[in-house]
Amino acid sequence: MNGLVVMAYGTPASPDDIEAYYTDIRRGRPPQPEQLADLTRRYEAIGGTSPLAAITAAQRDALQAALDDQGPGEWLVAVGTKHAAPSIESAVEELTGRGAQRLVGLVLAPHYSSMSVGQYHGRARAAADGAGVPFVAVDSWALEPAYVEFLVGEVRQRMAVLPDNTKVLFTAHSLPQRILAAGDPYPDEVRSTAAAVAAASGLAAWAQWSVGWQSAGRTAEPWIGPDILTVIDDLAAAESADGLLVCPCGFTADHLEVLYDLDIEARARAEERGLTFDRTASMNADPTVLRALARLVMEAAA
Repeated sequence: MNGLVVMAYGTPASPDDIEAYYTDIRRGRPPQPEQLADLTRRYEAIGGTSPLAAITAAQRDALQAALDDQGPGEWLVAVGTKHAAPSIESAVEELTGRGAQRLVGLVLAPHYSSMSVGQYHGRARAAADGAGVPFVAVDSWALEPAYVEFLVGEVRQRMAVLPDNTKVLFTAHSLPQRILAAGDPYPDEVRSTAAAVAAASGLAAWAQWSVGWQSAGRTAEPWIGPDILTVIDDLAAAESADGLLVCPCGFTADHLEVLYDLDIEARARAEERGLTFDRTASMNADPTVLRALARLVMEAAA
């Protein structure tokens, strides 16, 4: 029996869980009152909690269904999250307890970085080692055709009703700049997705699209840029675009970084600067993409 550990970032289950969640992100250091108030305010702006947990569960169910179709009775699937319950370790424990004799890890993020996907897999591998079962990982799916095609469809559909002079900005979660010195592939992986989608969408290189970054951590060290808000300001100042379409290709579910950072914060900035704003839909539980990811999982286990 094979087990699939589906991994995601995690989210607070309720407003009462925000402080514990934030403390976990800060590696056990409780946030300052003003930091907690700011994060709570952001969650309140999207309804109090994020839909991420429900979407991750739907993604898990779609992966289970796809694996059942391709290998009936051969797969067990469980979710483990980085900063909330259920943890990555508990997912491994669940799967091995149910009889999984080898595990595959899949992070619901397409672009590999040692600071993100690598850490998820490191935790899952350590737990699998402790349980005495082998573990293999799907490290990257940045150029998975089904994912690229999903984004292409979104870009084409939305560009058709936006102003002719609209810029497409592909975004992903920023990471500390120190990963660049280490040769981390993350920025190149994000750009590879952006370039593939742009080419298939018929966008002129750099004249119609570029890559930006968003949702940088609130720390003193520098993070990869340019930040999306800076891009918006620069576009407006240069009067080089009438519209902005954001394609958050680094995110595969609606959550705080999409529903607040883009739909509220970035939209407000763009509209203040006179730019028409839209964004592509998140993948969420798209069955075509998830069937393709199930195929990658089976290939990893072969």
